[in-house]
Amino acid sequence: MTPAAAVDKDIVLLGGGHAHVAVLKRFGMRPQRGVRLTLLTPSLVTPYSGMLPGLLAGHYTHAQAHVDLAPLARFAGARLVRAAATGLDLEARQVICAGRPPVAFDVLSLDIGSTPLVDGIAGAREHALAVKPVERFLEQLERVERRLLQGDGWLRVVVVGAGAGGVELALSVRYRLAQHLARAGLATDGLRVSVLTAGDRTLPGHSAGVRRRLHVAMRERGVELHTNAQVVAITETQVQCANGPPIGCDAAILVTGAAPAGWLADTGLALDARGFVRVDEQLHSVSHPHVFAAGDVASIDGYRLAKSGVFAVRQGPILADNLRHTIDGRALERYRPQRRTLSLISTGDHHAVASWGTLAAQGAWAWRLKDWIDRRWMRLYQELPRMDGGDGADDAATMHCAGCGSKVSSAVLSCVLEGLDPGSSPDLLVGLGDDAAVMRPPPGKVLVQSVDHFRAFVDDPWLLGRITAVHCLSDLHAMGAVPHSAQAMVTLAWTSEAKLELELRALLAGALAVLRAEGAMLIGGHTAQGAETAFGLAVNGFADADALLRKGALRAGEVLILTKPIGTGVILAADMRARASGASLAAALDSMLVSNGAAAACLREHGARACTDITGFGLLGHLVEMITASGVDARLDLARVPVLPGALELLADGIESTLAPANAAFLGHVSGAAPTPQHLALLSDPQTAGGLLAGVPATRAAHAVAALAALGYPQASIIGETCAPAQPGTPHVALAGFQDR
Repeated sequence: MTPAAAVDKDIVLLGGGHAHVAVLKRFGMRPQRGVRLTLLTPSLVTPYSGMLPGLLAGHYTHAQAHVDLAPLARFAGARLVRAAATGLDLEARQVICAGRPPVAFDVLSLDIGSTPLVDGIAGAREHALAVKPVERFLEQLERVERRLLQGDGWLRVVVVGAGAGGVELALSVRYRLAQHLARAGLATDGLRVSVLTAGDRTLPGHSAGVRRRLHVAMRERGVELHTNAQVVAITETQVQCANGPPIGCDAAILVTGAAPAGWLADTGLALDARGFVRVDEQLHSVSHPHVFAAGDVASIDGYRLAKSGVFAVRQGPILADNLRHTIDGRALERYRPQRRTLSLISTGDHHAVASWGTLAAQGAWAWRLKDWIDRRWMRLYQELPRMDGGDGADDAATMHCAGCGSKVSSAVLSCVLEGLDPGSSPDLLVGLGDDAAVMRPPPGKVLVQSVDHFRAFVDDPWLLGRITAVHCLSDLHAMGAVPHSAQAMVTLAWTSEAKLELELRALLAGALAVLRAEGAMLIGGHTAQGAETAFGLAVNGFADADALLRKGALRAGEVLILTKPIGTGVILAADMRARASGASLAAALDSMLVSNGAAAACLREHGARACTDITGFGLLGHLVEMITASGVDARLDLARVPVLPGALELLADGIESTLAPANAAFLGHVSGAAPTPQHLALLSDPQTAGGLLAGVPATRAAHAVAALAALGYPQASIIGETCAPAQPGTPHVALAGFQDR
């Protein structure tokens, strides 16, 4: 087997802004051998600033106005790490993240945007709605809408900031809320939207003609303008200005000047007076040659650019080229900001005001032009070319050894283990460091063991370690055993020893985070290098022999409970093809990180004797195993089976996991109709770190589901029941009941 190309350099893109979106697309179109791209972002979708007013006004859906970073990163061949950065260690070249190990880089690029400036406004952080981050703002705006409709149409909204963004947002929000009132049959008399500005001028950077047109638009559309109203405090019910009486409000929205992330001040990067990263015309940090910055977070020496997405869009291609040139040691290209930009400022409805230097115009045509430009840009990143499935073969002369010659070096392994706490127990007589582990089972207990092993299905080694540990320990939970220890089986893709150490440390740290939470420890394992990363655990647990949960202990008349939603197989398959949405992927990953430990204990407390975890054979395959071993039949209500968002849609598009066709053989045990073909296909979908399926006495089932929800399994559901076999020796599953949902 020819090994995949080794990684020589790591480029980390911190943030999913407009410039980094362009970098991802360009690297996907032309990969660079030996370079690994990593996108580190707290959110898997990024809003396009040009379409935000239209989204707020209701002209666009969420999907139309957001770039989905998950398929874009997959198309680019980039690792996707979902985490929030909290700092930088520039000497060690690491991004410090909240709640997880650092992410190492050779070259770093920052495109993390900005947030509204709140300094000098008391109570702003507690009581105001900041327009960034956009996802949180949209959630807060939905609460404002509910308040409007519940209050019979009476609502006071104050927008703080009268730049183009503030005026555009006020008009869009006014239009949106008025539309909600109209649909509810309510008048708009009680809807008050105001814009406040500290000075006597609005829309800085735009001509008098633009200001005049937008002032008229505000008056005609019911948006009040207050000049010389410097806001000094915000409470739950009012906005206090430096001069004049308080202004009553039910929602205050901040669209003030831009502020940088606070943690930048402690990084050692050269910053401007406002705290943004100083870069030269090559978008290159003036203090650290291995750091770049673009978009709002960047401050280009010699320029005073507005914090506008139009500049970030133009910076993207230059940034992509300069990241390549830095790796190759070539001269960098200069970014020259455009002297004039065409601004198309929407008025909430399907009209806009055009601003170009001293020129101003308006009309429905301006909105149509804006809509055409914005949709064209979005298509660049929403309609990706199909991946060609290239094998990435390494044509370099280096040949890597197999057998024990492929083991990770002792130096790397020792260094990693020194920095980890594997845990300890008096039952462990010999652990890490010897040829084998030696355990003493507690008196009266039986030893329960299981093993599982995966090719990497996510690019983030820390996340892979966590999900694998949850999955492997689930076998113990399904048997009613208490986890005790684990041994790791690791294969890491070929790379340098320094990168191997970082990868191994993150992988084992992720697994240990789960093991420790379950009261288990790492007692040994084996590490090797190979063509691709793979990870598995051999796990040990102890249980009372008479308290074991078994597949074959179902009884007729029991209720079947599933603790977690299904659909991970098709979502991971779609992600490999760059066709899974960020929302679907995030939901699947979050579900896979949920341990089955508490669920197993809860089910046992509510009378369960039979249990299994839903993994590779899918829901139907594991159910057939249970009823075959128990000598019962089952009725399954597909409409009650919890499903991960997007899974049914992906199945309808013809995507399936490679194991799904083999799992379809279990459909021979099924009778009855499914609501749709994709519901039937869902039964064969193999799961990673899936939930538990258990039989519970009917009288205790509802209480069990309520208890599971309280424990953190909100989608735990009653999905069917067991019954006496129609033909002994021929297990049968009847699909019924979905029409009653």
